[in-house]
Amino acid sequence: MAAQWSPFSKPASLTMRILHTMIRVGDLERSIAFYTEVLGMKLLSRKDYPDGQFTLAFVGYGDGDAEIELTYNYGVDRYELGNAFGHIALEVDDAYATCEEVKRRGGRVTREAGPMKHGTTVIAFVEDPDGYKIEFIQKKATA
Repeated sequence: MAAQWSPFSKPASLTMRILHTMIRVGDLERSIAFYTEVLGMKLLSRKDYPDGQFTLAFVGYGDGDAEIELTYNYGVDRYELGNAFGHIALEVDDAYATCEEVKRRGGRVTREAGPMKHGTTVIAFVEDPDGYKIEFIQKKATA
């Protein structure tokens, strides 16, 4: 019997990395503006699928980093977020300064920067126009 494949015991020629996280949005232009103008990401690609009645836009910081796929389904302007999905996390140099810049650019900070409960890591939370939570995690100082 052949051994079952596992990503944790993979051959050296097989690699994995997270490519993107997909979120559904009610207003694609508004979401693209938030991720590019407020969070400083780039619009990496955009494609309309009229036969499928949806448009995909990919945003991110480039350089092969993980991306966010914004999916707009024609005619749907709002989604129930439910309580299963938590948040997207971004590493930042300075969570305090990042929150101030997000506010300056019209974004909504829902938890100001500061140490997390029961720890010392500095975090903050913002919310995108559809209500998705985005966590900023401040880089740890290296000795």
